[in-house]
Amino acid sequence: MLKKIQICLCFFFVSGILYEISLLSSCCFYMPMSKHFLTPEQVLNLGKSIIFLETTERLEPPPLVSCSVESAARIYQDRPIILFMKGLTNDTALDLNCSYAAFSLLTSMKNVFIFPLQMETIFQETPLLQWYNQVVPEQEKNWVHVSSDASRLALIWKYGGIYMDTDVISIRPIPEESFLAAQKSQFSSNGIFGFPAHHKFIWDCMENFVLKYNGNIWGNQGPFLMTRMLKAICNLTDFKGTEDHSCQNISFLNPQRFYPIPYPAWGRYYKVWDKSPNFNQSYALHLWNFMNHNRKAVVAGSNTLAEKLYKAYCPTTYEDLIQNAELRDFTCSEDAV
Repeated sequence: MLKKIQICLCFFFVSGILYEISLLSSCCFYMPMSKHFLTPEQVLNLGKSIIFLETTERLEPPPLVSCSVESAARIYQDRPIILFMKGLTNDTALDLNCSYAAFSLLTSMKNVFIFPLQMETIFQETPLLQWYNQVVPEQEKNWVHVSSDASRLALIWKYGGIYMDTDVISIRPIPEESFLAAQKSQFSSNGIFGFPAHHKFIWDCMENFVLKYNGNIWGNQGPFLMTRMLKAICNLTDFKGTEDHSCQNISFLNPQRFYPIPYPAWGRYYKVWDKSPNFNQSYALHLWNFMNHNRKAVVAGSNTLAEKLYKAYCPTTYEDLIQNAELRDFTCSEDAV
């Protein structure tokens, strides 16, 4: 009889702890209980993930990052959407006051996962591991970008799927499995690409990354790498119209698919248009945040093209991080007076 009582007490004690944890998980950003115990490998092994990377130490995703992830989660509802963050660790402890609004927003979406970015683990069993063990990040001029270039290659090689930069807003599904995105004729970006796991092209890119490594040249391990590797196996020609090119079972997608507004004109996303473009030929839109040195942002009621994109493709981000944030700021300023 005593043993039964002890078992019952133990059961109620454990149940109470799990209940308290579940209450906390609804507030904390890390992830809801239904996803809490899944490892990155378990999610990635589901296949066809959409992968985003944050290689700075930043912990709070800004609105554009949140919009990129949310839009992908809405367009690819049957696929895992994963944001890897370097500043996050398995032991990260954040305030329980839910001050990290974007995390709460994103992890409330059933197919969004946020994991620590552990580069040494990612680079295991790839040509990049030796490079990573030898490089000194503190001495690298472009480490944030170079480490991101390497990480995206390793992840797509190991698990397959689509990599996207965190300033890419998805507007419709990409119908290709093995593809590169042309930034212009005969020049590939690495801001968005997709391949099945263990594709030879990605392995060759990793080998060339190490062989031709020069961290002082911006893009040498990124778009210039993709371009020189594609030119090594394909005879690239200029695009005429909106057709895509194909070579060696790799689709080289027209610049209209992701870059209908080229980088010299990136500021047009933050302007008011007399008539907004329909982007009927595009799968996603790259907003060129790297060019945004003055930190232009979406402002509620501005009627800019970017604001319209937020409203259409990441409405929760727009409501929570743009409209409500401005309302909170206004309320705080009124209280201060």
